[in-house]
Amino acid sequence: MKIKPLGDRAVLKPAKAEEVTKSGIVLPDTVDKEKPEQAEVVAVGSGEKIAKLGLKVGDQVLCSKYGGTEVKIDEVEYKVVSEDDILAVLEK
Repeated sequence: MKIKPLGDRAVLKPAKAEEVTKSGIVLPDTVDKEKPEQAEVVAVGSGEKIAKLGLKVGDQVLCSKYGGTEVKIDEVEYKVVSEDDILAVLEK
């Protein structure tokens, strides 16, 4: 099933957070809940505001932790966010 966001929205696939530190310490689920999360852009709407961001499918972004709406399609978790919830585009 495909998902196409409307207006100034984007569909993101959140990256899995590290649950174990490099030194092997297991972090509880409550650590760093306030930090933004990294995600991959899966689809972009056709609104003017989102178009100005220049997002394209495959971009890595930082988005608000509690922004957007979480949905599950074909057993995959996605997040539908407005352009206001996208904080930055990560570049290599």
